[in-house]
Amino acid sequence: MEHSIIFFDGVCNLCTSSVKFVIKRDRRDFFRFATLQGDIAAQYLDGPDATEDSPPGSVILLQGGKVYKRSAAALRIARHLGFGWNLLYGFMIVPAFIRDFVYDQIAKRRYSIWGKEESCMVPTAELKAKFL
Repeated sequence: MEHSIIFFDGVCNLCTSSVKFVIKRDRRDFFRFATLQGDIAAQYLDGPDATEDSPPGSVILLQGGKVYKRSAAALRIARHLGFGWNLLYGFMIVPAFIRDFVYDQIAKRRYSIWGKEESCMVPTAELKAKFL
């Protein structure tokens, strides 16, 4: 099985909490994780449009060789989290400019609301296999 990769801001408390949330609900072991600050992100996201038009620290999903950003990435992730959470994917019918506006407002304020760490999250021994 080919895993999808979630790239996240490794120093953002909201992002780290979101990763833990996804790991807990990723029953099919579908996702792998890498920080946007790391070498893996530089290796996989070096294309011209990979990080363009995304605020710094935005969540990026690499799925099936295609890059999804911001609200599209978040909703595609939710789609794989099991019943209830997968229903959020229905918000894809909302135009992207509206979804991304809401996403950007949260992203702009994430450090002031949830705080940030001095360094990237270090996964526990049992979770290391999920991180690239």
